[in-house]
Amino acid sequence: MDIHEIHFAHRFDNVSGSAIREIFKVIAQPGMISFAGGNPSPAALPDRTVSDLARQVLEKDGKAILQYGATEGYAPFLESLKAYAESQLGVQIPAILPVTGSTQAMDLLCKAMIDPGDTILVENPSFLGNIQCMKLYQANLIPVDSDDSGLIPSDLEAKIRQYHPKMLYTIPTFQNPTGKTLPEDRRRAIAELSNQYGVVVAEDDPYRDLRYTGNQIPSIKSFDQNGWVMFLGSFSKIISPGLRVGYIAGNADIIRKCTVGKQSTDVHTSNLNQAIVDQFIRKNLLPDHIRQICLEYGSKMRAMLKCLNDFPDGVHFTHPEGGLFIWAELPQSIDAVNMLSKAVMQKVAYVPGTYFCVDGGHLNTIRLNFSNSTLEQIEYGMNVLSKIIQSEM
Repeated sequence: MDIHEIHFAHRFDNVSGSAIREIFKVIAQPGMISFAGGNPSPAALPDRTVSDLARQVLEKDGKAILQYGATEGYAPFLESLKAYAESQLGVQIPAILPVTGSTQAMDLLCKAMIDPGDTILVENPSFLGNIQCMKLYQANLIPVDSDDSGLIPSDLEAKIRQYHPKMLYTIPTFQNPTGKTLPEDRRRAIAELSNQYGVVVAEDDPYRDLRYTGNQIPSIKSFDQNGWVMFLGSFSKIISPGLRVGYIAGNADIIRKCTVGKQSTDVHTSNLNQAIVDQFIRKNLLPDHIRQICLEYGSKMRAMLKCLNDFPDGVHFTHPEGGLFIWAELPQSIDAVNMLSKAVMQKVAYVPGTYFCVDGGHLNTIRLNFSNSTLEQIEYGMNVLSKIIQSEM
C-alpha cells in the first residue's frame, strides 16, 4: 500500500462535484419522472438535419474539417457567427470566439480575468455549473440581492462600492434556476454601472430564444458603451447540447486572452460541429426550428404552472415567459433536500434549490424543469410532489 498522501491543488478545497450530476446517478432508473435536469426534449433534437448537414459539409470541405483547425474558429463559421450574434444583440461585435459550449466561455473568461481572491458578484441563486467554475479559480463570490424581477441594480452598486469586484456574473433571460427575466431598465442600469466602475459583466444568455410569451428584451451588451460587457451565447438549447458549440463575444483584448487560454485547453472547438452550426445559420434553419421547439416547450410550461396553482397554500413560484425552469419556494418548515428521497421513492425527481445559492441555506426551495417530460408525466409527477409537500406540512 502506498503510504504517501495525495496532495491536491488548493483550488479544489471548497469545490465538490456537481450536485445535479450526483442526483442524475440516483434518478437514472426506469420509470423515473425527472424534473431535475435541463435537457432539451428528445423531440427537439434535429438528428436527421444534423446528419444531412454533416454529410454535406464533409463532402464539400472534409479534408480541412478533419484536420487541426485554428483556435480562433473554423473560418466559414466565424463569418456567419459574427453576423448572427450582431443580429441577435443589435450591436456591432468587436471580436468573437467559438467555444466548446458556453460553459467553456465562462471558464476561459475566468482564466483570463480572475486571480485567487478576486471578487465576483453573482446573482443569487445562480447556475451551479458556473458557480463551481468560479470557485475553481478561487474567486471570492458575493451574492447580489434579487426580487421578482431579478437582480436589483441598487444592491449591485452597493456591492460594487463595498467589494470592488472584478466581474459580475448574470443570466438575464429566463434565468437558471429561477426562470426570471431582467427588465430593460435593469439591463441598462447594469451596463451603465459596469462602465462607470470598470467591472466586467459576464452576460450568460443561453435561453434567450426560448420565449413562449411576451416580447424580446434588448441584451445588456446592447447598452454597453466601453466594452465592459462580454456576451456568452450557446447553441446547446436551440440545436443540440451534444455538439458543444457556443461563443463569447465582446472586447477584442479580452477575446485575445481567452483565445490564448483556449489553446492549452482543447486547441480548438470541433471543426465538424462548427461547420454544422454554420450551415444551420447560412441555410436559415434556426427560425423554424426554434418556433417548433417553443410550441412544445410553451405547452409544457403552461401545464406545470397550472399544476403549481393547485399546490398547497404557502407554496410560491415564479411565472416565466420562457426558458426551461420554474423556481418554487415551499413553507419554511420543509427541507427540500430531505424531501427529495421521498419523491425519488415515488419515481419523481427535482433539484433542491440550496445547491444554486452562493450563500447556502434556502433549504425550502426547488428547481423544476419541464422540457424533458411529457404532458402526462408533468401532470402525474406534479401531483405526486403536491401530495408529498402536503404531507410534509
